[in-house]
Amino acid sequence: MATDTRERILEASLTLFNARGEPNVSTNHIADELEISPGNLYYHFRNKDDIIEQLFARYEVRMDSALAAPDDRQPTLEDIWLQLHAIFESIWNYRFIYRDLVDISGRNRKLRMHFSRILKRASENATRIMRGLVRAEVMRASADEIDATATNILLVATFWLNFSAVRGEQDERESINRGIHQVLMLIAPFLRDAERVHLHHLLQAYR
Repeated sequence: MATDTRERILEASLTLFNARGEPNVSTNHIADELEISPGNLYYHFRNKDDIIEQLFARYEVRMDSALAAPDDRQPTLEDIWLQLHAIFESIWNYRFIYRDLVDISGRNRKLRMHFSRILKRASENATRIMRGLVRAEVMRASADEIDATATNILLVATFWLNFSAVRGEQDERESINRGIHQVLMLIAPFLRDAERVHLHHLLQAYR
C-alpha cells in the first residue's frame, strides 16, 4: 500500500509539473490532487526537491536507454531517426525538467551534475554516430565540423521546448516533431547526395 501511494505521488507530481511548471506546484497542490494529507505525502518524500530527484532518476534511466547506440555495426540514418524519437519522447515525458532547467539545476547541485553527465554522454553519442557515418561514407565532415554539429544538436534538443514557447507555439507535441526535424537538418548538409535524398524521404513519410 505504501508503495502504491509513493507511486501515485510521483505520477501526480510529474503530471502537475508538466502541466503547470514545477515552480508553480507545491506539495500541497500534489496532496490536494491525490486527496491525501500533506503529512501522508511527507511520510514518503521529505520535500518537493526529493520528489524532483526521484523523477529525475527515472528520466535519467530513460535517457540512458535512449542514448544507447548499436555497437556491432555502423550506424544508419534509420538508427539516428529512431534514436531521436526515443530522445525527444523522453524530453516530452519529462518536459518540466527542460522548461525549468535553469531554475532546477541552479538550486540543486546534484541534479546539475547529473544533467551535465547526460549532456556529456549525448555529445559523445552524437560524435560517435557521425564518425561512424563518415567511416561508412554516408557523410563527409571534418573532425571540427563533427564536434560543432554535436554541440548544435545538444543545443537544439535541450532548449527546443523553450524556443517554441517563446515563439508562442501552443502544440508542444507538434513542437517535438519539429525539433526532431530540426536536428536532422543539422546533419543533412554533410550527407552524400543519395543519403540526403533518403533522409528527405524519411522526413516526408514521418510528417
